[in-house]
Parts: sequence; C-alpha cells; structure tokens
Amino acid sequence: MDADFLSDGVVRLSPPAVSDIDAITALCQEPSIGAWTTMPVPYHRADAEKFIYDVVGPGWATRSPTWALRRAADGPVVGMIGLTVPNRRRDEDTAEIGFWLTPAARGEGLMTRAALLVTAVGLDPAGLAFERLEWRAFVGNHASAAVARRAGYHYEGLLRGGSLQRGARRHTWVAGRLRDDPATPSPHWPDGV
Repeated sequence: MDADFLSDGVVRLSPPAVSDIDAITALCQEPSIGAWTTMPVPYHRADAEKFIYDVVGPGWATRSPTWALRRAADGPVVGMIGLTVPNRRRDEDTAEIGFWLTPAARGEGLMTRAALLVTAVGLDPAGLAFERLEWRAFVGNHASAAVARRAGYHYEGLLRGGSLQRGARRHTWVAGRLRDDPATPSPHWPDGV
C-alpha cells in the first residue's frame, strides 16, 4: 500500500516538501494554530525548515508519517496531519494522530476527510499496521474534538495536566480508535466535549 499519497477525491495528502517551507511558515503565523498545538510561537522559517528536515523525513522512516493537506494534487498546503509513535511509550502498535488546518479551509469537512484517510491507512494491516490510534487535544479544542468524533474515535477521558505546551502543563482530552472500530461518528462523547 502506498501511504505516501492519499486522496478521497476531495482532499489530497502528500508528504510536505522543501517547496512548502514558505507556505508552512506563513500558515503557522495564525494564532489559533499555535494556541492548540505544541509548535513554537512565534513560528519562524527556521522552524518550518527544522520540521521538514528533522520531523517529516525521519518520521516516514519510523512509522511516524506527516502529510500536507491540499485541495488539489498540485495545490498549496492548507493543513497538516500526521501520526506519531510517542517517545514516552514502548508500545509500537499505537500511534497518536495530530492535525491543524488554516482558518480559510475550516468548516468544509476537509480535516475530517483527511483524518478518515490517515486513520484507515494507520490501522490497515497492509498499511502502517497500528492496532490503536490515539487522539489528544487540550481541553477546549472543540473543533479538533469534532473531527476526532466524526472520524470514529471514542472519547476516553480527561488527563489532568496531561500535556506540556511550551513549558506549561495543560489538561488534555483523549480518545482512541481501535482497528475493529467502525469508521463512523462515535456516539461515545460526553456533552460539552
């Protein structure tokens, strides 16, 4: 299975390239992206270069792939999505999904489509062959929670002080999707999440 390039006909996912560095730098100036991620703030071109050279390239070699989300195969980057095998864990069969989307592309269902594609290849025994994918977001990130819910992730709870963002501990929501879970919206989310 070729996991490098994924598409459902509406979204196209491909590894971000050196030619995307300026676009990534510009998009990551958006305050709402920095507010909900662990990326550096302020975000500089050197951060985008480090991301491409030190995260994207090595990640594909270690089952931690990153895709740029585009509306067309040769279109500009409008978001990013990836799977990461966290260093804190010795479980090689679990990865964490993470994503961000530029405000200009929000509200169109693009990230849900991307999450469904990445989750499918992540859990496929002929793909990346993970048994479990995990989603985490800082408490209050309702847009991210909506994507995870629509992509079939089951809400599993609140981790008090469960994540570190630029030196500060933040409460974190966590959800998971197992290989046997259906690719349909999960009803197992509490009100308000």
